[in-house]
Amino acid sequence: MAHLPTPTVAPPDIIRAAYAELIVSDIPASRAFYVGVLGLVVTYEDESTLYLRAFEEYLHHSLILRAGPVPALAALAYRVRSAAEVDAAAEYYTQLGVRVERRAAGATRGIGEAVRIEDPLGFPIEFFSEAEHVERFTRRYDVQGAGAISRLDHFNVVTPDVPFARDYYEGLGFRVSEDIKDDHDVVYAAWMFRKSTVHDVALTGGDGPRMHHIAFATHERSQILHLCDHLGALRQSDRIERGPGRHGVSNAFYLYLLDPDGHRIEIYTHDYYTGDPDNPVVTWDVHDNQRRDWWGNPVVPSWYANASTVLDLDGTPVTLTERTEARESDVTIGADGFSYTRKDDDEVGFKLGAQV
Repeated sequence: MAHLPTPTVAPPDIIRAAYAELIVSDIPASRAFYVGVLGLVVTYEDESTLYLRAFEEYLHHSLILRAGPVPALAALAYRVRSAAEVDAAAEYYTQLGVRVERRAAGATRGIGEAVRIEDPLGFPIEFFSEAEHVERFTRRYDVQGAGAISRLDHFNVVTPDVPFARDYYEGLGFRVSEDIKDDHDVVYAAWMFRKSTVHDVALTGGDGPRMHHIAFATHERSQILHLCDHLGALRQSDRIERGPGRHGVSNAFYLYLLDPDGHRIEIYTHDYYTGDPDNPVVTWDVHDNQRRDWWGNPVVPSWYANASTVLDLDGTPVTLTERTEARESDVTIGADGFSYTRKDDDEVGFKLGAQV
């Protein structure tokens, strides 16, 4: 495993995952999905850009959609505790030896002074503290639909070396809530948090850097089910890639959707509190059929195989690094007897038609 330099300064004090910026090919089509179906609130829009937020959010946006030639991830942003922590981020990453760019207030609409970096995993990451406040729609029941989305919850990124990525994020003060391993101590995925929930970022082992998904939270399972009914009524059920279901990891109720460009969006609810200092790490066996879906339903192959392109700070697609260790999808084929529902059973069972 590679090792990073050790900066002589403290890392920035990160509060939480704050917003994502995605490049999309067709703004009207994206608007129809994110606003017309998901019900996100438009803070600002023009012919080439949409700034969106969920109903409980009072910062300017939690999602930017920008028109461009290649659908991709342009940035993931974390909010830090103060303006001084933006300066701390600049110094910390300068000492790490990665590319660092200072951004003036307003360089991104609604965001104060910020730092964007290309992190050691190859992702474009922004750190900011100050942001424009807008109306919080928590009590705007007159505009909330039955599938109301509350807030951005987390990012999930694909990276070839999960232990390296975990060590990097632990250096930033993130803690592990859950992970997936095998008996040979190969790590397939890890969930890491700053806010007091299961994760702000998940690390999925695979060819990377790529963005697996961004996730928005709802209050209730019924809101997720309504989104499924809504898509069915629109004859857009093919937007549903996986779910609804309940994860083993995180315990959350989930739904995975694909936007018009294939960016994966998770709608997520009912995970748990992790804020105490002795919060225990939950480790899952990669062969446990219930780790990814508590009900034992198979994971569709596209969920493991597909993810969004990542851009560098110049807007150029980042070259992928191949994962050299075993891949989760390759070692959990139920039909070959490599997975289980009850580990100590004499016979390993699987659901007919299960693939991964």
